[in-house]
Amino acid sequence: MILPIRTNISPRRTPYANYALIVVNVIIYFLQFGINSEGHLGFKQWVGYFMLHGEGRPELWQFVSYAFLHGDTWHILGNMFFLYLFGNNVNDKVGNIGYTCFYLSGAVFSGVGHVLTGGGDVIGASGAVAAVTGAYLVLFPQTLITVLFWFFFIGTWEVPALYLIVLKMILFDNIIAKSSPFVAYEAHLSGYAMGVVSMVILLATGLIAGSSFDLWAMMKRWNRRRRYRDVVSSGYDPYSGRTAARRISVKEIIKSPAQREKDEQATRLRSQISERLAQRNLPAATDVYLELMRLDSEQILPRQQLLDIANQLAGDNRHVESAQAYEQFLGHYGNYEYTEQIELMLGVLYSRYLNRPAEAIKHLQAAADKLSDPGQLKMCRDELAALQ
Repeated sequence: MILPIRTNISPRRTPYANYALIVVNVIIYFLQFGINSEGHLGFKQWVGYFMLHGEGRPELWQFVSYAFLHGDTWHILGNMFFLYLFGNNVNDKVGNIGYTCFYLSGAVFSGVGHVLTGGGDVIGASGAVAAVTGAYLVLFPQTLITVLFWFFFIGTWEVPALYLIVLKMILFDNIIAKSSPFVAYEAHLSGYAMGVVSMVILLATGLIAGSSFDLWAMMKRWNRRRRYRDVVSSGYDPYSGRTAARRISVKEIIKSPAQREKDEQATRLRSQISERLAQRNLPAATDVYLELMRLDSEQILPRQQLLDIANQLAGDNRHVESAQAYEQFLGHYGNYEYTEQIELMLGVLYSRYLNRPAEAIKHLQAAADKLSDPGQLKMCRDELAALQ
């Protein structure tokens, strides 16, 4: 058995809406039960009025109200745990009002899917939680999720969110291994579909801010690589002027032969970096980047490429080169949404490894003003205290 237990990212702001939804669900759960005429604990009479009746003509409010009712303790514990696990970061990304509307929409869409596929009476937040999980898949596909597994032994393992949610939670749990007649699998799948599709649309239209790590950015990079492969496979050589007609600027005409050769070499190196990254060979791409910097230190890579290479250099303990890459990143991509983490990395590099306290203090102070993660903020302040 496999159970996700935590993610490797924390929300930057307190997810008030998600906490409020969890509290409301728990309160309503306890209000559902009472002692019946026979002296047994059971559902109160009004619960049947608010569950979603799949057969017949359900009332409109039932498409929302059913999502706040639960059948037993394990039912609500499971739903609220997954809502906490995935909802906090989605709440942080879309804001409290947007998240509340999204959650309720997920309940409605999953309920509609359940009714249209012939489902019976249903209660539970599973469909709305599935929509939140689908949104997490789109917004944070590359984050690592720690899972607890037990077969012959018990252990933990870190799995990318993309693979865990798609393969395990959607495909296996709700399509391949569905076996219980008491689980509304169609409601789950409708919720996942709503969460994925709506969040991709919001990212594509710019209604919410994207990042280089979300699924929409991954899709765009894949499409660019596909178009590049199609062009190259058709016989076009991007490095030869003999097979492709192109406009030549005045600046290119007056360049010396040595400068033109240097530019062509830089273009080849940049292409090699892209190819190595597409092959997931980051160490080789990093070596080519260093060669490019020796050739022309003014060359700037795309944002995500430069960040990946800077991180690789830091991981390889090439402190001087990694600091230069991070400085180049800040100089050209200062509007990056996680700039404070780059500032923190530079401050640590200058403080611990390069003996440049003035630069370290500058970057650490800039990071301390923006950091929200408690662990990172503590590390930043400890470094500053050691320097001052």
